[in-house]
Amino acid sequence: MIEALIDGERRGPVLAGLARGKMRAKIPGLSMALEGRFGDHHALMCRLHLDHIDHLEEMIARLEAQIEAMMTPFRAQRDLLATAPGIGQLAAAGVICEITADPREFFATAAHLASWTGLCPGNHESAGKRRSARRRHGNEHLQSLLVECAWSAVRHDGYLKSLYHRHVMKWGGYRSQIAKKKAIVVVAHALIVIIWHILATGKPYHELGAGYFTTRLDPERETRRLIAKLEALGHTVTLDPAA
Repeated sequence: MIEALIDGERRGPVLAGLARGKMRAKIPGLSMALEGRFGDHHALMCRLHLDHIDHLEEMIARLEAQIEAMMTPFRAQRDLLATAPGIGQLAAAGVICEITADPREFFATAAHLASWTGLCPGNHESAGKRRSARRRHGNEHLQSLLVECAWSAVRHDGYLKSLYHRHVMKWGGYRSQIAKKKAIVVVAHALIVIIWHILATGKPYHELGAGYFTTRLDPERETRRLIAKLEALGHTVTLDPAA
């Protein structure tokens, strides 16, 4: 439609007829919306913007080709990282660029790498008492990349989604934006630990499963916790053994 406007077409119904996909259901409304003043100056500005977009897409394609060429020696490690939820080929390349293909050379443990990345909570201790603290400063490029990967990972059923849900509920539930942001940092921390182990061992990601935390619960302890919660709500609890 924009190209047609640039070429001189001004009739709303004709322009609306160029709609594709779901937009075709809105042709009557589009016909009215496309009626108006559109002169040569507007056409020139649209042409410049479209040319600029084409130029940016060409630059992105050239950069991606360069990245692909530079990643040739590290394709095996990149493919291994891409087995983890939320980590695609480009994200894996970005991680390798920041921490190398063998992080053990600089980071003896996964905890060391997480601390350097800045995805560990701060340690505020005074007079033997530990208080909550902000997470540490670290590699901002890797932090933002891992947070984006974490948001992608929690959309898929599995250990990381369960980890996210567990911490969201711990800090206030899904109505709390702060709870969700804090929980996603926990997932990002888990991802950097996973990344270290994948690169250190040379093995693909092993999915622990959505029920990981449930299977680790102590049945007796969980029973006592639930009874105490029901009694606090004013209920009398009687337990009968299962048949």
